[in-house]
Amino acid sequence: MKVAVIYNEDYADLENEYSTELHKKLDFEPYFEIQESDPIKEYAELAEDLKKEGFDAYILNLRDNLDIFFRDYEKNKPDVVFNFVEIYKDRADHEMYFAGLLELMHIPYTGAPPLALGTCQNKMLTKKILRAVGVRTANYKYITKRKKIYRHKLNYPLITKPALEDASVGIDVGAVVTNHKQLKARVEYILDEFKQPVLVEEFIDGRELNVAILGDTKPRVLPISEIDFSKMPDHLFNIVSYQAKWDPHHEAYHKTIPICPAEVSKTVEEEAGEIALKCFKTMGCRDYCRVDMRLSKDNKLYVLEVNPNPDLTADAGFMRSAKYAGISYRKALKRIVMFAAKRGGVV
Repeated sequence: MKVAVIYNEDYADLENEYSTELHKKLDFEPYFEIQESDPIKEYAELAEDLKKEGFDAYILNLRDNLDIFFRDYEKNKPDVVFNFVEIYKDRADHEMYFAGLLELMHIPYTGAPPLALGTCQNKMLTKKILRAVGVRTANYKYITKRKKIYRHKLNYPLITKPALEDASVGIDVGAVVTNHKQLKARVEYILDEFKQPVLVEEFIDGRELNVAILGDTKPRVLPISEIDFSKMPDHLFNIVSYQAKWDPHHEAYHKTIPICPAEVSKTVEEEAGEIALKCFKTMGCRDYCRVDMRLSKDNKLYVLEVNPNPDLTADAGFMRSAKYAGISYRKALKRIVMFAAKRGGVV
């Protein structure tokens, strides 16, 4: 079976992004080793892992040019596309369109369909849908334009987010605010910088749980992972900010430590699994998904995000949970490919 691992990375941007000095002086003790990240190398290694599982796998970088895909498809006719396209021409909301193109061309592909990708990226719409089916989320306000005063009935602290981004884009270490002055500054920063509405939510103080799901017609909840905030300094709020995810030179990156499996009660474990499955099915996810939740001080679970097609690198949250479920990295990749192949009638 021929598998095309398709992604979209701009080489010029990568050269600038990864040319930073790796060993500059830090004013804190790093927890993780600081090393250069190279997503293109990671895709190549993933394809090699698929080859070891018996697939005829290769990588293809779109580089913001669909003609590259069309020419490759005419030449190679892959049976399945492993879809890693997240941003096209610097637009995160174009993620769903490439999946839509694959649908129109009747090419089997991994992961969520277009509607799920587009809906989950819209944080406001996701909250409304989840609340309609009884899933608890934080109280919120949706702001679309500048005002002199942003009136609300929410309880501080609040967390501010661009309403149409993912991967914690726009949720930096300053995202949590404790008064109206900070709220006004933050809201207007997002409106100006990201040119999109702002989702303001009550900040749920508590434990952060990541619940991964693997499967298509019979989805399975994997062991729960937790982000440990116990080492977070007092000047940073306990959130998985953009810096915590992507900046190895920032203190937050080294003070948000993953633990898997999370030590939670059986009751919380079962409830979190049920909620995650409801989110998976309600939002129309497929193959693999991660639902991020907060367990509040009074043991209530709040859904923060539903993440279709989450990060599949070997040390990321989804694969960490798969590992503790007894599923190796290569076997997890193989299962995801086979879900798509079966849907498309390839096998």
